[in-house]
Amino acid sequence: MELLRLLLNVIWLVVAGFWLALGYVLAGIICCVLVVTFPFGIASFRMANYALWPFGRELARKSGAGEGSTVLNVIWLIVAGWWLTIGHITTAVGLAVTIIGLPLAWASLKMIPVALAPFGNEIVHSDRPRQPWSF
Repeated sequence: MELLRLLLNVIWLVVAGFWLALGYVLAGIICCVLVVTFPFGIASFRMANYALWPFGRELARKSGAGEGSTVLNVIWLIVAGWWLTIGHITTAVGLAVTIIGLPLAWASLKMIPVALAPFGNEIVHSDRPRQPWSF
């Protein structure tokens, strides 16, 4: 199983991961220009890490995330989230053209929730046991 994850991650990195991560890094750099948007930049850099190596990791809800994360997610959605989501959808459509690209397309679609709402969520290893409140 580990070998398959490694193989998929390497193919993902070459085919789509590098470019998607570059988009997240660009958004992070732009967000880090102002002190007020610095948390958005940090979240974007976290997502760039996920975009580089997605297989074997997934999104989980942070315990204790409250209204503050909801407000930040709404602002993020308006400013950058929908752009990054369009990038993931476009990438998934392009990857789904071939049979080998189908798992890669699924990985791109799997990243849409974190592109839309990075606050109040965390990226965890798939091997970690889930809590009842996680999705």
